[in-house]
Amino acid sequence: MEQPTILIVSDDAGFAHVLKKRWQSEAQVPAFTLLSSDLCRDIDRDAFVVAVVGPVRPDALPLVLNALDPKEKSVLVVCESAAQVQRVRELRSAARPLVQHQGWPDVLVTIASEIVLREEATVSLRQLEQANKSLERQAALGSYMLETRHSLNNALTSILGNAELLLLDAQPLAPQQRAQMETVRNMAVRIHEILARFTSIDKELSAIERPFENVNSAVRSQAAGSLHH
Repeated sequence: MEQPTILIVSDDAGFAHVLKKRWQSEAQVPAFTLLSSDLCRDIDRDAFVVAVVGPVRPDALPLVLNALDPKEKSVLVVCESAAQVQRVRELRSAARPLVQHQGWPDVLVTIASEIVLREEATVSLRQLEQANKSLERQAALGSYMLETRHSLNNALTSILGNAELLLLDAQPLAPQQRAQMETVRNMAVRIHEILARFTSIDKELSAIERPFENVNSAVRSQAAGSLHH
């Protein structure tokens, strides 16, 4: 995952300065985007991982929370009083209010860092799931090719044999027909070589898997013997 971005929305420049200074002591420092309440209305929610809302004009708070949409993104709101906490909850219950008591920057950085780690884990999990689905599709296709290679080889043998017979026929073919028949024969040979490679790969993979199967079998036998004793 790329360097995470923390969005700080506040009409107080000192608020952002305090947060950035506190974050410098962390092992991993995110990127920061600073916006006033007037500029966050059309914010791209994909541009940040966590939003931190500091002091803003009272009339701007509903607009800010609406623009950030806490249901879609994690939004931490630093509040100056219990009354403001209640107001935040009434406006957007999904937002996470945090009272600005002593040590609040430490608490906020800890919470935000945990959210970032969770988001990174979620992104990694999605990528692994996509990779696993891709591997499953490829495995299914490979299995199908291995299952049908005998039928394809039989069909190719028939095509190749008939092409050779026509090319060796006592009655010669017209030049254009002969060229077309040679193309059919050559392509049949090429496809046969590709199918032969499938068989070779299957044997190679089986040879690789065999030692692991032997080890697993030995481990199971040893475990069974231990149970009997």
